[in-house]
Amino acid sequence: MGLGTRWTQFRPRGRVATFADLNFKGAGQVFFQENSLTGVLFLAGIAYGAVVAKTPQVLLGAVIGLLVSTITAIALQPDEPSLRKGLYGYNGVLVGAALPTFLGITPMLWFYLVVASAASTVVFMATATVCKTWGVPALTFPFNLVNWIFLMGAFQFMRLRTTDLNPGQFPSQVTGAAAHVNITPGFLVEALLKNIAQVFLINNAITGAIFVVALVVSSVWAGVFALGGSALAIGASLAMGAPAPDIHSGLYGFSAVLTAVALGCVFYRPSPRVTVFAIFGVLVTVAIHSMLVSALTPVSLPPGTAPFVFATWLFLLPKKRFDPVQHEHLAGGAAEPSPLARATTSKSVNPLHEKENQ
Repeated sequence: MGLGTRWTQFRPRGRVATFADLNFKGAGQVFFQENSLTGVLFLAGIAYGAVVAKTPQVLLGAVIGLLVSTITAIALQPDEPSLRKGLYGYNGVLVGAALPTFLGITPMLWFYLVVASAASTVVFMATATVCKTWGVPALTFPFNLVNWIFLMGAFQFMRLRTTDLNPGQFPSQVTGAAAHVNITPGFLVEALLKNIAQVFLINNAITGAIFVVALVVSSVWAGVFALGGSALAIGASLAMGAPAPDIHSGLYGFSAVLTAVALGCVFYRPSPRVTVFAIFGVLVTVAIHSMLVSALTPVSLPPGTAPFVFATWLFLLPKKRFDPVQHEHLAGGAAEPSPLARATTSKSVNPLHEKENQ
């Protein structure tokens, strides 16, 4: 039995140990890993990157967001299996890291962050309920929705500072100067690892390396697909002439990393056919990212992990029934389910069960 397997199967004793386990697994679930050690290493990577960048507020925010979202879930008494897997913490840790990244540090920011983190749990429960109708997971959509709401709302509050958000402007064509890059091994390695680190909004290659180790501890396939998705995103972005600074800092690859892991080894079993499918998903994710950058720049909002969410939903739906279960089926119509589908529909489904509703 490997180290990662032992940590996945570990069952803590005592309330304090159990609560810590819930939070560590919540951090691990950002990459779909139900593994406490992976979560510990993720937090260690965030800590390293935040200290090096002299932004300890990002680490503090991530920890607060993780704790608040988990406590909110406990208070709301959700289903026990999903709580044990850490599914109520991963959106909160991302919200907690994002708000101090994009908003200036003021006393009111921390109150704002606590409310947003608690809201991410409620939004996750609502999103998972809706998504189970279509047979797809909630993913990090709750994080993105809460992040956009609270960042946009910050413009209307005097005691919140929006100076760290990019000024709104209409998109313009990328010029040759912006896309020009001197491709060196150092550039490629840093971009490869920063793509992975930026999932937690950390612009640091060593943090990315720590995250790769964290993934391999839980799943070798997750580490392989994370690196593969990162490399493919770099190649596609360079070939299309994306802004070189954004490629180097990992902004064009972090959603692609999540898509590669999700499609390559989490929701489908790894195989040559699935790998091709995941490659296509990564390329679409890069395209969606560029579209969202153009669409959201005028309102000063970041795309977050929304490109990953939208691409993964699109690539999971072909394997599911397209008709919502609440729709009335017309006899002989295109929406009429097969006997197998009707049998599946008749079974009770837990909206927040297992990784599929992460």
